[in-house]
This record gives sequence, structure tokens and C-alpha cells, in this order.
Amino acid sequence: MTTTALPIWQPSPERLAGTRLTAFMSAAEKRWNQRLANADFSTLHRWSIEHPEQFWVSVWEFCGVRGEMGGTVLVDGDRMPGAQWFPEARLNFAENLLRRRDESDALVFWGEDKIKRRLSHAELYRQVAHLAQALRELGVVTGDRVAAWMPNCPETVIAMLATASIGAVFTSASPDFGIQGVLDRFGQTEPKVLFACDGYYYNGKTVEVMEKLGAVAARLPSLEKVVVVPYVYQNHDLTAIPKAVMLADFVAPYHYADAIEFAPLPFAHPLYIMYSSGTTGAPKCIVHCAGGALLQHLKEHQLHADVRPDDRLFYFTTCGWMMWNWLVSGLAAGATLLLYDGSPLLDQGAIMFDYADAEGMTHFGTSAKFIESIAKAGLKPRETNKLDALRAVFSTGSPLVAEGFDYVYTNIKQDIQLASISGGTDIISCFVLGNPNGPVYRGEIQCAGLGMAVEVFDDDGRAVHGEKGELVCTRPFPVMPIGFWNDSDGSKYHAAYFDRFTNIWCHGDFAEVTEHDGFVIYGRSDATLNPGGVRIGTAEIYRQVEKLPEVLESLVIGQDWPVDSGDVRVVLFVRLREGLALDEALAARIKQVIRENTTPRHVPAKILQVADIPRTKSGKIVELAVRNVVHGEPVKNREALANPEALEHFRNRTELLS
Repeated sequence: MTTTALPIWQPSPERLAGTRLTAFMSAAEKRWNQRLANADFSTLHRWSIEHPEQFWVSVWEFCGVRGEMGGTVLVDGDRMPGAQWFPEARLNFAENLLRRRDESDALVFWGEDKIKRRLSHAELYRQVAHLAQALRELGVVTGDRVAAWMPNCPETVIAMLATASIGAVFTSASPDFGIQGVLDRFGQTEPKVLFACDGYYYNGKTVEVMEKLGAVAARLPSLEKVVVVPYVYQNHDLTAIPKAVMLADFVAPYHYADAIEFAPLPFAHPLYIMYSSGTTGAPKCIVHCAGGALLQHLKEHQLHADVRPDDRLFYFTTCGWMMWNWLVSGLAAGATLLLYDGSPLLDQGAIMFDYADAEGMTHFGTSAKFIESIAKAGLKPRETNKLDALRAVFSTGSPLVAEGFDYVYTNIKQDIQLASISGGTDIISCFVLGNPNGPVYRGEIQCAGLGMAVEVFDDDGRAVHGEKGELVCTRPFPVMPIGFWNDSDGSKYHAAYFDRFTNIWCHGDFAEVTEHDGFVIYGRSDATLNPGGVRIGTAEIYRQVEKLPEVLESLVIGQDWPVDSGDVRVVLFVRLREGLALDEALAARIKQVIRENTTPRHVPAKILQVADIPRTKSGKIVELAVRNVVHGEPVKNREALANPEALEHFRNRTELLS
């Protein structure tokens, strides 16, 4: 990879002096008598890997974790999986997020342009107290599962915190999931209680879900109560929903309960069950522990994202994506959470920046796809909005290409930390992310996470720099999953991450370490192309194709060709601007741009136009599902897709028969 020699942004001396990371380095130096206060990031990172006990104790102390740490930090630190973190600790996740009790904003909520609400820290605490008492009286105990089929609204946060205060396990999905998609997830984890909304807003339209809710509730025999949260309707008929009650009626008897009984729990106590996308089969149910999620999120928010008390933290996410869980942990840093539910592209995306101005947003979290979309739409927030408080933009979901960096600095704000970040549901956090004290280079993720021994391996398991390979983590970290639900012998968990390299977490991303010790992600390893035995990351092609103004988005696969030969040819599908048709001239231009900026191996053998491109609920395009359709193979879980009908645009294409 070639990079621009000079960074496109770096913090001013004044900004550098005031970051939480700078304060942490000084505190760690005093605590451990290490030369860290004025060290560069690589020195700090090396210390965090070589002295994990010191580092994670420092995170616990610096971030003010509430709980008993115990005297042991790490047991079996050479085993992965198998390492144990803080085995003597006792803490409660919800208590750490509810540490503030004042009247300042804890949650601000916009439901598109239709609903605006806010809750203070004191009111959030009171509402969690009422709901926690109602759950306890219902019989919810430590280890029970509580599910939410909900929008990203305050009641979902309240339900999670009430669940965690008891020590029950929280699991969630967004209301745009269909009936089978919900059953594929909650049917495995068997919740005792289900929180669900009556409908939601998307792109200016109202979507009703009560009929679907009745069907779901009838097919989840584990449920003892369905709690319906009013969101879009005033009147509700619950007769068709088994065991249903309105939220207000459920908590009404417990309005006297203004104190929360936080259960002190082990560090490794289960907190969340997350779900893989499920596009290649039934979703995997990934169990995350309370202590690991808390410590990792505190580290990422305060040290990597520079989130401070009274900052106003926003991430566009649904409750079916791990970025929701990441966002909610911002309460532990003393931040105000800016919640949004609905389409981010309302008014071509301008609503996001109006929200930023109206609420003094300090951190704007979004997806690479959103940045690409508003760039294609010609949106220039720098000219239409003030964005005075904004200090950082985060991007994830797919690789942010170099042109996306250009767009942010040219059209959003110049003095800003742009942090492309990457990790996943598997670790409910990041492997590689931002550094508020370091430079931003065009097209690069700034650094590996502190405490994360991230490297890139070649096929022989050797660490490489400046070469593409597998993103791995070579040492244990606290937020590794406890395991998979209903995987008693751990075989599915082991197969998912540890079969490729012994005692090494293999994440499944095709990546490269840059000359600046930054990272570039080229796509998922299982979606990489292999024409003539040369591995090509899909993001390498997307970056070039989507430069063209005619192309809104694209998807590329490797088609087995010739059939049964063991080789593949590169096939590119493009969605064009409305009214445009793919002709020979445009196809030639696409090929020319790819050839000039990559290699002849990257040039697609076929380019086909499609009306839509299928994606998951969190907005990720699904190359593997399209590849299955092209090869006449079944797509095992269409319910995981936001627009499964788009798959039909790829089926039985005569152009792919020759």
C-alpha cells in the first residue's frame, strides 16, 4: 500500500494536553514507575501488551470502576481461550453506568423529525429503579434472559440497565426484523421477558409491528411477560398478544422504588447475548461478560475516543448492532447519550447534522456507507451547519476509503479527529481504532487498541508489515466472549476463532499494517477474491468503482469459472444513479479506473447492473449471500437481511453463463 507521507490531521498542542489519554499516561507513570507520561503511542501500546496486569488495573483505577477488584488480575494468561481476568472481582455493570444522579441530560432522543425527548441522570435512575423492581417481582433472577425488540429509544436503555442491575442477561434486536428473524435469535436464548414497541418510524413512514408481535409472542414459550412500549400509537389492543401488558401498567405498582439494589457479580458474569449476522446459517449467540465489556468500553471511550464528562456522544445504530451496546456504555464516562431512531438519510442526511447543532454533539458516530451516501448526494455540512462542539467523527461497518477521509475534512469539519474503527459483534468492541493524541493519515485506521496484541499474519502464521494478511490477536484480552450460547463443550466457539492458528484469535478480516503502524481493512477474509491464486480484498475494488459519479454502490464476488476448474473470475455488480444504464462506455471506464489504480487482476471479467444491493440490518453488504445466489446455492437465513428481495436481481443472470 502507498500512503501520503504527511498526515491530514493532527491534534494541536493545546488539544493534546487536555485529552483523557494524556492524563492516563501520567497516571500510569506514577502508578507503575514506568516512563509513559511523554511516551509515544507505540511505547504505550507495547507496555499495555507486555504488562497486561498493570495496564488493565490502570484502566480500572483511572476510569473509576465501581466494584471490588480483588487481588488477582490474570490467571492462565498464556491460554486463548481459557485466560481468566479479575477472578476475585465483584461489580455491577448497571451501577457503573448509573453513577450520576444529577439533573443534567443523560439521554436525548430524536425519533426522526417526529419525536424529541430527554431524560436527566436523576430521572434515568428513577425509571431504572421502577423497572428493576417490576422485573424482580415478576421473578426475574440472575442468569435469566430479558429481550428487547425495540427502537433505539430511552426505554431500551432503561430495560437494559434494569436487567443488568439484577444480573439477568440482556439481548436485543431492532423492530425491522421479521418474525422469523426474531425467532431465530430469541428462540435460541429463551427470554423470560420481552420488551417490544408498537411500531416505529422510518424515512417519514410509520411501520406497525403489533401483528408481528402477537405472532412472535405466541411462538416463544419461554415468555412470562410481554411488555409493550408505546412509541407511535396512542391506543393499544393487547388481546392478540399473549401475556402482554403496557409498560406504564407494568411499572405502576413500583413507583415508590427509588433505590436500585445492584447485584454484586463476578467479572465474568454474562451481561449480553449478541447475534452474528446469520447470513450463512442460524445466527451464532455470542455471550459477553459484564466486566470485560465495561473495562473495554471505558478504555475505548476515554482513551481512544476522548469522551469526557458532559460530552455529548452520538452513534447512529439500531438495537440489533453492537454499536448500540458500545454507545450505551458512554454513560459510564459521564457523557450524555444522543439517541436517534429512523433513517439517517432523512433530508439526504442533513437531519444528522441538524441534530449535532441542536444538541452540541461532541462525537459523531456513523458508518462508512453514510459518509459515502452524503458525499454522493453533494451534502456539505460545513457550509450549512456550525458543528462548533464537534471534536470527533467515528466510522465503522465497512472500510472507510481514502476518498471518505477527504470528504470529511473538506465538507464536514477540518479540525476533527476522524477515527475509522473496526472490530465487531464477536468482541462487542474494536481491535483497531482511533488515537486522539496521534495523526490521521488518509485511508488508515490510526492504531491497534491498547491492551490488544493485534497483528497481521501471512498464510504461514508469520507477522507481516506492509503486506496483506489475516487480522489476528496473539494474546488474551478481557472482552473475549465467555462463549456461545448452547455450546457446552466450546467446540463452536473454538472453531469460529481459533482453528486457523493455534492459541491465536483469527478475526476473519483481510488487513494490512501500514508504515505508520496504522491499519487498512480490505474486507472480510471469507469474501476475498482469489483469481489465479491472488488474494484481493473486496474493499480495494469498491474504493475505485465508487469514485465514479454514476455509481451509487457496488458489490463484487468471485464466480467459479470455468466451472469445476478451481479458479474464479471477478464479477462486479453496480447500482447506478436513477435513470442511468450500464453501457459499454461506462463499463470500459470502470475497468480503466480499476486497472490504473490497482492491478490487472482486480479488473472484473463481468460488470452487471442491478437495481438494489442486499445488506444486513446494520447496513453491511452481503457478498457471500450474493455468491450463493449466483451459484444456485441456498441463502440459509434471508431473515438476516434488511432487503432480501434484492437477491432476486442476481438470480439466473444469463450474462454469467458464458
